[in-house]
Amino acid sequence: MSIIEKKFLEEIQFYVTTKYSCGYISGQDAQSIVATPYKNINRKIFVNLINEGFRRSGPYVYKPNCKSCNACVPIRLLASKFIASRSQKRASKYLDKLTVKILPLNFNEEHYELYVHYQNKRHLDTGKSEDEIGDYNDFLIKSNVDSKLVEFRLGNELKIVTIIDIVDDGISAVYTFYDCSNNKLSLGTISIMWLLDFCKKQNISFLYLGYWINESKKMKYKTNFKPYELLLEGIWQEASG
Repeated sequence: MSIIEKKFLEEIQFYVTTKYSCGYISGQDAQSIVATPYKNINRKIFVNLINEGFRRSGPYVYKPNCKSCNACVPIRLLASKFIASRSQKRASKYLDKLTVKILPLNFNEEHYELYVHYQNKRHLDTGKSEDEIGDYNDFLIKSNVDSKLVEFRLGNELKIVTIIDIVDDGISAVYTFYDCSNNKLSLGTISIMWLLDFCKKQNISFLYLGYWINESKKMKYKTNFKPYELLLEGIWQEASG
């Protein structure tokens, strides 16, 4: 029995999912451990779970639990120590042109249309269009914790939407989607730059970015923000390269 299970056994329990196809490493099966019942996961419990490497997807809080693979490594950025690289500084110049608002986590048709555009441009692997409102709501809009939506606009044009969870020692970046019509703008990087700056201004220590996977090209960008910490053998350890 893990430390988490012992500490929170009276309030939540954990179950392991059946195997499913890994979305990051081709040919791999994956499993997750999920905290339940999700309605009992309050702020205190959620903070501890985030520090133990869990993530949120909709109302569910989970972390990888693969028996034959440990490629998914939790990563968090040290906001107060972050120093932008030259390329990140160049990307952030575009941020000065944007208007940013922190909004309640609610469904918005314009946000949903941008999400469909992003999915169909960046993550379409099956040949089917990502246009199911129910799936969008289940994945991003449903939450039982303190979650917000960050909206980035260029004039009236929606450019980026980032979903975040607020925890005691930081912000957990749940998901970001953006306008893919100009890949030179590095809008994903711009979103992280803004979140890091927000953390600094609010004296928030960490920006949690989920999992870093060395074998996945999609995850490489996360270690471009230095310094960062990885959760290795249950301990957060600072790394820089």
